[in-house]
Amino acid sequence: MRVLVVEDESKLAARISSALGTAGLTADIASDGEQAQFLGETEPYDAAVLDLGLPKIDGLSVLEHWRASGHKMPVLILTARGRWHEKLAGFNAGADDYLTKPFEMDELIVRVKALIRRSTGHASSVIECGDLRLDINAARFDYAGEPIELTAQEYRILAFLMHHIGRVVSRTELIEHIYSRDADSDSNVIDVLIGRIRKKLPAAILQTVRGQGFVLGRACEPR
Repeated sequence: MRVLVVEDESKLAARISSALGTAGLTADIASDGEQAQFLGETEPYDAAVLDLGLPKIDGLSVLEHWRASGHKMPVLILTARGRWHEKLAGFNAGADDYLTKPFEMDELIVRVKALIRRSTGHASSVIECGDLRLDINAARFDYAGEPIELTAQEYRILAFLMHHIGRVVSRTELIEHIYSRDADSDSNVIDVLIGRIRKKLPAAILQTVRGQGFVLGRACEPR
């Protein structure tokens, strides 16, 4: 899952990006409103963390532009402004959640993950597909109660598929949602990673749909 971090304080942006990466997410950073507006319009993010006090274009204007353009990714507003009328302005502009600085990084991660899972139709922080289970907050998979050891990239692929149980996901979509904007991505690498994941799961769970992509647990209903 890929997150856009919009923050002009470079050290804070780097900390957020690093924490998201450790939590199994991929992050891109935008340091001003103009760049954020462009990236939010042109890249398929699963969520955004948006500071309000930005150079060039303020955060509220960026958010209003995204929503007016039809972009529905969930947005967590991050700001030093804590007054209710300022929060209300953010929600009216289309924000989904609000976190006031200073904040605990763990709380930001939990909130971002909650926004992503709800946007994909999952009410619980645990997603199940038969005996396959993803604990989103712990960033951990298990099958029939036994933990599954995955590399960071394998985890990101399987987590994305788990959020979209029963839907065919193309190689291009996987690349767009598990790699950062500047990463050197290759569809052949996706096939290699899918092959490795398959070896760790029962064969019927993760299937290839020729010419289309991959589907996880077509027989499983999202819970």
